[in-house]
Amino acid sequence: MSIDTEKRPADAGMSTAPQPERYDIQQPRLGPGGWLRWMWRQLTSMRVALILLLLLSLAAIPSSIIPQRSVSPLKVSQYFRDHPGRAEWMDKAQLFDVFSSWWFAAIYILLFISLTGCIVPRAWAHAKVLRGRPPEAPRRMERLPAYATWRTDADPDTVLAAARTQLKKRRFRLSPGGGSLAGEKGYARETGNILFHVALIGVLLAFLLGKLYTGQGGKILVEGSPEGFANSFTQYDDFQSGALFDEKNMESFGFRLTKLDQTFERLGTQKGAPRDFEATVEYWEGAEGEPRTGKIKVNEPLTIGGTKVFLLGTGYAVDVTVRDSTGQTAFSGPVVFLPQDSNRTSTGVIKVPDVSQGLQQLGFEGIFTPTMMVDPTKGWYSTFPSLDNPALIITAHHGSLGVDSGVPQSVFKLNTKAMEQYKKPDGSPWAEGLVPGDTKTLPDGSTITFNGVKPWANFQISKEPGKEVALYSVIAAIVGLVLSLFVRRRRMWVRAEVGPDGRTVVEVAGLTRTEGGGLGQEVRALVEDLRAAAPVVAGAGAGAGAGAVSGSDGAGDGAGGPTGAEPDGVKPGGTASDAAAANGAAAPNGDAPTGDASDGTASDASASVRDGAEPDGATGLAAAPDGAGPDRAEPDGADAQPADRQKKDED
Repeated sequence: MSIDTEKRPADAGMSTAPQPERYDIQQPRLGPGGWLRWMWRQLTSMRVALILLLLLSLAAIPSSIIPQRSVSPLKVSQYFRDHPGRAEWMDKAQLFDVFSSWWFAAIYILLFISLTGCIVPRAWAHAKVLRGRPPEAPRRMERLPAYATWRTDADPDTVLAAARTQLKKRRFRLSPGGGSLAGEKGYARETGNILFHVALIGVLLAFLLGKLYTGQGGKILVEGSPEGFANSFTQYDDFQSGALFDEKNMESFGFRLTKLDQTFERLGTQKGAPRDFEATVEYWEGAEGEPRTGKIKVNEPLTIGGTKVFLLGTGYAVDVTVRDSTGQTAFSGPVVFLPQDSNRTSTGVIKVPDVSQGLQQLGFEGIFTPTMMVDPTKGWYSTFPSLDNPALIITAHHGSLGVDSGVPQSVFKLNTKAMEQYKKPDGSPWAEGLVPGDTKTLPDGSTITFNGVKPWANFQISKEPGKEVALYSVIAAIVGLVLSLFVRRRRMWVRAEVGPDGRTVVEVAGLTRTEGGGLGQEVRALVEDLRAAAPVVAGAGAGAGAGAVSGSDGAGDGAGGPTGAEPDGVKPGGTASDAAAANGAAAPNGDAPTGDASDGTASDASASVRDGAEPDGATGLAAAPDGAGPDRAEPDGADAQPADRQKKDED
């Protein structure tokens, strides 16, 4: 800052015109290092961590309303067929791969850095507190929120010994001082707070491990088919893996689908709704493993070693036999058809590349209906998802399927660019309907037989390391949250010194380090237990013998003023007025003296507990900060903690 010290001439006249700014205040400019420090402080603040956590939750929402490739590739393919334009830009925005997208990873990494940068210094500071000792008794204990004092004939050592016993019973960590005893408990609150945040980091790490080392893919198996599945990369219909996934670490096992039970609602407004799916599989581990039987339901996977097998979807496969014009069997077996609606109206293609020498390849497009109904407008459609009246309608093409070109193509689509559709003698497209057992002849003499229908199941085989870490982290987070919510940080001090009259002056005070009531009751209970070893001296009047309580914790134990008023009592440096105390005198309206401690008047036989409002800021923390001595106990004086130190303690 620079100050303009230029003096105005003595003869300068007065003017109401605006004068230039006399003080040229220049803010210091932040260099690259200063900007980096500022950005780091912003990133590691709890406010930014909460914002990032909210953004991460919002970023995960699309995965619950948009089909994901890693979970249901068939639904993603169907979405592209239904909404080709919209699906294209959604794919560019990686909305079909939310958890693998760059924008989700950016939020995730920033949150991880923010939590780590916030927790490490906080944990280090808490470790210092755990290694330290409770601060000594403040010089003026009467300024603390909860306070009690009385005179007794017991010697100071007896009082402090009783205080040590009582505080140990209450699980306080103790630190003796000169004529006083300090105790503190509730460290588990901050420990739980740190544990909760560390557990959040553990959840993020578990998610990261799962994404880097995960390996999962899908496989469709037809019921009763001798062809099963072996856990090999080439056996998957589709496969996704993390950046650090190693194919060599894939476990050796296999399984086949022996039975698939499907149940649908047959009556009421929810007719056709799925009710239960259960796949019975025969599986084995290792090349020489004994076959075992397992059950797989929706959300009830089968665990084989460290890999889980989930049941994702079901449908129907049509079993057909195709013979070419020479009578040779060119194709025979089940073909998977994909359901298009809730009643399992399904579509699919049958590719027949292995025809006799010199003949053209065949291709069929078909619609399968589990419970067939014909409508003049809709055509063939299904009215129920079970196999009540199965039927198949097909059209046929001949030419080149393009499977020998080396270009991969979908098994659910027929490439008709190099093919020609069969025609009837009248020139209309050849199309026929079949029920199980029917055989139809094509114009060139080839035949197709509809043998029957078999259900199929789509399985997801998944190995995701890090789930155990996530489980333990969630348990740790719950434990930490419980500790941080229900453990209360408390400090207690007991001082016993010989007064000018030869009797022992006992002072008890408490300070809460957290929000919430109950401090006054705790101090009151400690006072009552201490009086058994250090009873109040005899000769007190009716208004002061048992002590009075007022404040936020309820009515007092004895006579006292209104809530918030300080009852009659003896301050550490007060002058006793035996006559007034013996007569039970009190301040007007029950109010306590409001001056310095030495201004109060009380009896040797009097005792009081004052429970004032518990502070929520600098007052409570400044009364006895970590490591503070007696001279730093002033809650409202010049030697109180700076604002930034208080804020750090509150955090």
